[in-house]
This record gives sequence, structure tokens and C-alpha cells, in this order.
Amino acid sequence: MDKLLRDKKAIAAFVLPAMLVYACIVLVPIVWSATYTVYDGVPGLDFRFVGSQNFTTLFRDRDFWMAVTTNLKYVAGVVTGQIGLGLLLAFMLMFGLRSHKNLVRTILFFPVVLPSVAIGQMFVKILEIQPQYGLFNSLLEVVGLGAYAKGWLGESSTALICCIIADIWKAMGLYATLFYSGLLDIPGDVIEASQIDGATGPQRVRYILLPMLKPIIMMALVLSMTGTLKVFDSIYALTGGGPGNATRMPTMYMQTTAFVYQQYGYGSTIAIFIMIECLFFSLIINKLLSKDNTI
Repeated sequence: MDKLLRDKKAIAAFVLPAMLVYACIVLVPIVWSATYTVYDGVPGLDFRFVGSQNFTTLFRDRDFWMAVTTNLKYVAGVVTGQIGLGLLLAFMLMFGLRSHKNLVRTILFFPVVLPSVAIGQMFVKILEIQPQYGLFNSLLEVVGLGAYAKGWLGESSTALICCIIADIWKAMGLYATLFYSGLLDIPGDVIEASQIDGATGPQRVRYILLPMLKPIIMMALVLSMTGTLKVFDSIYALTGGGPGNATRMPTMYMQTTAFVYQQYGYGSTIAIFIMIECLFFSLIINKLLSKDNTI
């Protein structure tokens, strides 16, 4: 094995195919989109160079910044819920359950493998008010709170909250599984030693478990953050960006701009902004949870 790892030709034979696929699928589209940002019109028909005009338009576009603001609210709610509930469920699996752990893990992970469109349609049925009450409004009626029944996805004050709850429910099982795997890797004698030293449960979590889970927490935060910043399918299935623009995300604004209004240059500019936004927040997370810092 050592001889194989020192063979540069062998390393190239394994690495180059993957690098070529990565370049074709990821790097080429990024470069292509970045090139489009300095053009306006439809490629092949009326595609003209406009320089930085698309970026100037972007920073003056109130509709775009409204979508960014909505997205940041969505990110704050979903990331907090997914990571927080994921950690709680992982601790429950590790220390709260004595049996049937595999069954519970399977049930928790099941929503992760469901298509986002299917989950969206399920929550639409649960929260609907017409033509008949969905499950949630029916429960309100049963417990005597029927006066609070409403079209939860049809009102701007509640639509975004419903989208946040749906996406938390879908992905919290993934993060629970990740954190549970990390807890399994923590040596048992470390936890036993803390118990002998008299550490309480909250103290063990704060000073032992969370610091040892820091690499996994950092990875989970990056996954959750980038996934919510570029969310499209789940919001589209639930509300289509409505009511009005209450749940419209930058990705939806980009899709409408590029493929409905055929402003491919401006749409590419929005796409590049979303990519830079993902990179920025990923760097922030890595900085805050670097090896020199504690949780």
C-alpha cells in the first residue's frame, strides 16, 4: 500500500477521473454563470456586454433584498431547529433509550429520504382549511380551539413559520443520526470519569460532549446553512413563494428572472450572489468553531 501511495501515476489514475467529473459538473457551470453576469439578453439572440450593470441593478433591487431578508429569517429558524433538535434527539438515543434504538433511529431518519415535493404536499393537506379542515385545524376544533383555525399557508404571517417547521421535521433525523454517531465514538471511560468526579448531566454536556462533538457540529452547521440558503424545492412545493412574496427565496427569484423573464445575465448574477453567500457563512462557521475556540 505504501508503494502504491508513493506512485504518482497511480494517484493520478485514481484522482484525475473524479477531478474531471467535478470540473464538468461544478466548476464549468460556475465559470459559465460568472461569465453571464456581465451580459444581458438571451444567449444566441440579443446577448450584449453590459459590464457591471447587473451588479448595480442587484444592489438596487428591493424585491431581491426582500427575498434575501426572508431567506435569512428562514435560515435562522431552520438551522436552529435542525441542529438543536438533532442534538436533543441524539442525546435521547444515547442516554435516554434502553432498547429499540435502531427502530427509533429508522423512524427519525425516514423523513430524510422522502422527496421534498411529497413532504410539501403532505403539509399542505395537514394545514389546509378548504375544501375541508386538514389534520391540524381538525385537532384545533376537537380541543375547542376552532376559532383559531385558519389557512396557515395562505396567510403571510404564518406561511414562513409553516415552511420552517416542515423543513425542520424533514431533516432533523439526519442531524440526529450524525450526532449520535459522534457520541458513539466518544470513549466510555471519559464519561465514566466525569461521573466519578461528580460532574452533573448539564456539565458533562457542556464541557465534555459538546467539545468532543465540535467537528461534527461544524460540519452539520455548514450543511444546514448552505442547504437553507439555496432552498428551492420545499418552499416551492409548500407555497410557491406566496402568499404574495411572503416566502419567496432568492433561488426562486433567480429562477423567475432567468427562465420566465429570460434575463439570463441578471439571473446568473443572483446565482453568483447566493454562492458567495454560502461561502461567506461557511467561512464564518469555520472561524467561530476553529480548533482554537470552544463551543
